[in-house]
Amino acid sequence: MRISRAGTVAEVVAAEGLYDGPARKDAAERFLASDDHHLLLAHDEDEDDGGGSPKPVGFVSGVEVTHPDKGTEMFLYELAVDPAHHRRGIGRALVAALAELARERGLYGMWVLTDRGNPAALATYRSAGAEAEEDCVMLTWTWPVADGS
Repeated sequence: MRISRAGTVAEVVAAEGLYDGPARKDAAERFLASDDHHLLLAHDEDEDDGGGSPKPVGFVSGVEVTHPDKGTEMFLYELAVDPAHHRRGIGRALVAALAELARERGLYGMWVLTDRGNPAALATYRSAGAEAEEDCVMLTWTWPVADGS
């Protein structure tokens, strides 16, 4: 397995089978244009993606968040591993790689939100060194937006 940072829209699109839906070119371009947005891809060197490149089998995305009195920390936005590649340490390796990137960039920490009812995510994050500090409540706002296609 090889972990690398996505740097092109083609790399982002090649991993779209791991996302919740199809990759949007406009969103991928905007994401990649921001120096504080990170998409790390895990590739299985023994599997071909159908085009001669190693197959993407997992990803983690992170966004740097800065506050005037705290500095900058990494928000682990999303983590996914192809179900056929579960339980091989890929998720843990991706989380560790994002944490290492955050340390290299001088960030003071990293955080993630997940559901209490998601034991796989909890186990992955804990195995990568995360701790649950307290009960949290997540509140969301959602509104319709153009799909950008």
